Amino acid sequence: MKKYDVFVIGSGMAGMNIANKCASKGLKVGVTDELPYGGTCALRGCDPKKILLGATEVQHFAKNLSGKKIAEVPEISWQQARNFKQEFVESMPPKIEKGYKHNGVDTYHDSAKFISHNKIQVGKETIESNKIVIATGAKPRSLEIPGSDLALTSTDFLNFPSLPKSLLFIGGGYIAFEFAHMAARYGSKVTIVHRGSRPLQNFEPFIVEQLVKATQELDIHLILDTEVTAIERKGNGFVVTGKSKEAEQKWEAEQVINSAGRPPAIFDLDLEKANIAFGRKGVEVNEFLQSTTNPNIYAAGDAADTDGFPLTPVAVMEGHLVASNILKGNTKQADYSGIPTVVFTIPTMASVGLSEEKATEKGFDFIVNKNSVPGWFTAKRMNEKTYAYKTLIEKESGKILGAHLIGPHSEEVINLFAMAIKTGFTSKDIKTMILTYPSASSDIVYMV
Repeated sequence: MKKYDVFVIGSGMAGMNIANKCASKGLKVGVTDELPYGGTCALRGCDPKKILLGATEVQHFAKNLSGKKIAEVPEISWQQARNFKQEFVESMPPKIEKGYKHNGVDTYHDSAKFISHNKIQVGKETIESNKIVIATGAKPRSLEIPGSDLALTSTDFLNFPSLPKSLLFIGGGYIAFEFAHMAARYGSKVTIVHRGSRPLQNFEPFIVEQLVKATQELDIHLILDTEVTAIERKGNGFVVTGKSKEAEQKWEAEQVINSAGRPPAIFDLDLEKANIAFGRKGVEVNEFLQSTTNPNIYAAGDAADTDGFPLTPVAVMEGHLVASNILKGNTKQADYSGIPTVVFTIPTMASVGLSEEKATEKGFDFIVNKNSVPGWFTAKRMNEKTYAYKTLIEKESGKILGAHLIGPHSEEVINLFAMAIKTGFTSKDIKTMILTYPSASSDIVYMV
């Protein structure tokens, strides 16, 4: 039996930070991941997605300016973009492993299962550790319909050697919209089937309406209020059956992508054997990210049931917090206020703080500013048709309660609103700031 001070299950951004920080302070640390080191963000999510997105951004801007500043819209190549993406992805695991070895972290490449409150089985090894951290991330949700095994995942999408001529995405969340926008611009015929009446339901409806319009203008077939009930193979493609209140429908596609959400990847760990309480949202933890039922256990990132969004920056923050609490005792608590989130479609949609619905539920007395402003210079100079905002301002204090954007550079501008919420800046503070002009950031003065 091997013994450690700290053993980390999962080598994404949360697990990597915990392992390296604890080892650098002299603790004996081990880490395992059955997948290549790097986690979802670096290998199967944020980073490769953004690399593939780059070519579509260039093409989108060129189309907007065709006949105005651009003589010819460039062709974009999925194969070339994918090869460029692979250069980044393939370089990550060896870099991470090198970092572990530099810090003296023992590395394993097997799945883990709990044996008791402080013991786990990792491959053929039995490991005992004073503290065990669960940082296993998330994985695609099981569809539980006939033919569910025929659906591919977002990881498969990113690794297509050549892009299918037609794609159907099951689910109406950010993964479906981001990848559908990308696929459509690379030349695929795309369909999204969502069981609810409103896609992207965690985002502000007014802003989502703008994105839905832009999505339909991209010739993406968006089908709402329809539950997918079966997937069948037909020749070289597939038939997907869906059921709405009105009727049953069928669609054909060369490939089907399961983008129906990503639950925490904790349900194969035999958590019951270690008396670890958990639910569908992850391991139950206290304010220090320590298991509520087993003090030897901590959890971070998508594997932990917290108030944080399932985002890489949140996982990084939680990783540092867990490492600190292991090293110094439980002294640090997570602060989830003012965390921005982005949907990397074109146009980009971004949000931070409270929605109007949540602000009302919490009893705030607030002002709503909202408008669609494609006539503002930021959009007009690039001939961009989609640009809108919605901000919530507390009446008495003038503090920013929430900001929701869609349009050029929204993924950057939202960070200014995040800082305003975090620091307590008021609408008056923002209005009296002198910002560079012409810039997208300077528009925030008119949004509050």
